[in-house]
Amino acid sequence: MVKINKRHKQESSICNFFPKSHKAAMEMTIGTMVTIVLLVAVLVMILFFITRITESGTSAIDGIDSAVRAQIGILFASDNKQKVVVYPDSREITIKKGQDSLGFGFSIRNTGEEDSFSYDITAEETSCDLRLSEADGLISLGKQKNGILISAGTVMEYPIFVRFDIPDTTPPCKIRYAINVEKSGQIYGASIDVDLIIKGE
Repeated sequence: MVKINKRHKQESSICNFFPKSHKAAMEMTIGTMVTIVLLVAVLVMILFFITRITESGTSAIDGIDSAVRAQIGILFASDNKQKVVVYPDSREITIKKGQDSLGFGFSIRNTGEEDSFSYDITAEETSCDLRLSEADGLISLGKQKNGILISAGTVMEYPIFVRFDIPDTTPPCKIRYAINVEKSGQIYGASIDVDLIIKGE
């Protein structure tokens, strides 16, 4: 009789073991699935933001937002000798003819004492029959500015957005523009080139 009870207890222990193990396995599986779903969601968000940054870093932009300001800050931080940085940092933008309100951004750093800055953007060469004066006329906003006060050792508080309006009649073309910056009427560093590529429909 004692042997039977002992055997019964052993079988009962075995039976109790399996349900608990099964429940633990299910809990582990659900926990693992939730973790995987969360990781996939985070990965998708990261890829989305990387794509957005990559796209905005290699093409024309439609304004200066916090993301562009952050990228300009990173460009300045990467080289403390840079006086002017352009975004996108490829210094090449592509705009289809007929499009408007797209362009590029740039900012100036004052490496000396507080002073007043100015700049002017001019077309220097084209790959088509477009005259330089006509290429200059494609800049609708941000072509030049005077009286930009920048404190010592700082960058402009608000980067400049240079906007283009490309009429439908504009031929496909490559245009090189130069950003010329002056400090108190004196040339401030070398001019910075930016290439505009105008594509057809």
